[in-house]
Amino acid sequence: MLLTSWASITFFTDIFKIEDLKLWGTKALMILLILVVARIAMSLGYLLIERVFQVQYIPGKISFDERKKNTLKALLKSVLRYAIYFIAAITILDELKVPVTAVLSAAGILGLAVGFGAQNLVRDVITGFFILFEDQFSVGEYIETAGVGGIVEEVGLRATKLRDWGGQLHIIPNGEITKVTNHNRGSMRALVEVGIAYEEDINHALKVLGEIARGMARDYAHVITEGPDVLGVVNLGESEVLVRIIAKTKPMEQWAVEREMRRRIKETFDKEGIEIPYPRRVYIQPAENEGRKKSKVQHSEG
Repeated sequence: MLLTSWASITFFTDIFKIEDLKLWGTKALMILLILVVARIAMSLGYLLIERVFQVQYIPGKISFDERKKNTLKALLKSVLRYAIYFIAAITILDELKVPVTAVLSAAGILGLAVGFGAQNLVRDVITGFFILFEDQFSVGEYIETAGVGGIVEEVGLRATKLRDWGGQLHIIPNGEITKVTNHNRGSMRALVEVGIAYEEDINHALKVLGEIARGMARDYAHVITEGPDVLGVVNLGESEVLVRIIAKTKPMEQWAVEREMRRRIKETFDKEGIEIPYPRRVYIQPAENEGRKKSKVQHSEG
């Protein structure tokens, strides 16, 4: 047994010399040190990014709202992470005496080959940069783009995520975002059109609508920025006189204002006896048929 152990030790020392073990031990320590330094650099970079975005608004300087800050922080952290990974990998390869130049050349050729098949990916990333830095939209805003609409949940370099009113999540590649309708920038328009029967007094109806508009302006002053204004008669239809009312509201409040205005118009018109025309169908029974029915009834009684 002792001879077998001694033979194993001798075989091991013949293959791995003490100098080699020291060399590889030193390399392992250096690789471990590189990984620790990379981790520390990443933590310090994250801390610096957080500190930069904690700076309050300074007149004459660039400022961002909270949603924009969160989007840019995530983007910068991602870029920093991949940059540190790349530098650490190159340093480790150099420590292992791997020809870095040859590796980078091979990676360049491979990247060129992949690039021809990843043109859409490159387009998505470039478009993502422009979306972020042009501030076309931010997380939490309601937008319409690429044939869908919803609340922005995430703005990434490659894709944007929208959640629509039905709860569905739409993931849209940034390269497909060629036109954006943003419902959160500036005042939004609330528009209500109401039909009034031709038999009604139009001046009285306009007066009632004006009172409703003033009540809305008073009760919804916290969301209505302008109006509501009764524009007057905008169309003479087949069975109705069409009157239009408009107002300007804070973003995302226009639909609530429209709903409340329609409710008040219906309620007030019912009290005032003003008719809102609606489709009606009248059946007229011919007199000839009535005569036949009466004769049949008399015959059956006889």
